[in-house]
Amino acid sequence: MSSSENGKAVIVHDLEKRFGNFTAVNHISLEVDAGEIFGFLGPNGAGKSTTIRMLCGILAPSGGTGSVAGFNILTEAEKIKSHIGYMSQKFSLYEDLTVEENIDFYSGIYRIAPEKKKERKNWVIEMAGLTEHRHSRTAILAGGWKQRLSLGCAILHEPPIIFLDEPTSGVDPISRRQFWDLIYELSGRGVTVFITTHYMDEAEYCDRLGLIYRGELIAIGTPETLKTQIMHEEVLEVLCDRPQDAMDEIAKVAGVKEAALFGKGLHTVVEDAEVAAGAVRRFLHERGYRVERVERIVPSLEDVFVSLIEARDRTDQPQIEVQR
Repeated sequence: MSSSENGKAVIVHDLEKRFGNFTAVNHISLEVDAGEIFGFLGPNGAGKSTTIRMLCGILAPSGGTGSVAGFNILTEAEKIKSHIGYMSQKFSLYEDLTVEENIDFYSGIYRIAPEKKKERKNWVIEMAGLTEHRHSRTAILAGGWKQRLSLGCAILHEPPIIFLDEPTSGVDPISRRQFWDLIYELSGRGVTVFITTHYMDEAEYCDRLGLIYRGELIAIGTPETLKTQIMHEEVLEVLCDRPQDAMDEIAKVAGVKEAALFGKGLHTVVEDAEVAAGAVRRFLHERGYRVERVERIVPSLEDVFVSLIEARDRTDQPQIEVQR
């Protein structure tokens, strides 16, 4: 096994992927520490899957340089594949095979030694909670079980780095939470986890995040630093009756840049929270709203991401790097 470079599991400089005249990934640079849970966050079509396929050696970059597990992404794609686990967005196991047969098949692909094969198979079955379903056809499994079985097959060979592409898309909240428990367990053993997602709540579970939009990395940092250091604007939480109606009206208040429904209230992006709070409260009272609270809060990741996207749409700003 090749060791990672200087404690870095992934190193990428100016990574680019073009399809004809379309640039799917536009000069991305990032580094991921060994043992880190790194989240790649962005809307559908932002370039997340294209990036992860280049890092996994599945797709050749159009430009840039980098390494994964110490191997060059341009010249050592096959070596990369043997040192990583990859779980694609689309369910990739064979539905006509049983749980055990799928595990046996992947054991063969990864050339797991015969003396270790039984131990690894039992680990996957227990980890996935499929002890009573080991002889069941994979097609009949619920989404959460399929998901955990896919993860188990992707890490049968105990790779030091795993790439998970939207792994919890389409499964129920309980299964998502259980899946993240498995990710934490793997990270605790020193495995590097590179995960793409568009779920803001999942992004909070990551050690560090890269925010990607239209193929560009627009910010990178820990969830906490992204929420406290990135946004130039401030956020007010507004709790009042008829929030849907209030959302449309608050936009008329001077200093308010935008308002959006958030839970049972509103998150309002403003230039100066101290000034805007009084103006918003007065405005709502004058129009007959019952106001429970108007106060400044730490922005959510969703607030930050929306703010960054809108800023990127307005101007071609450089990537923001936040120190840990």
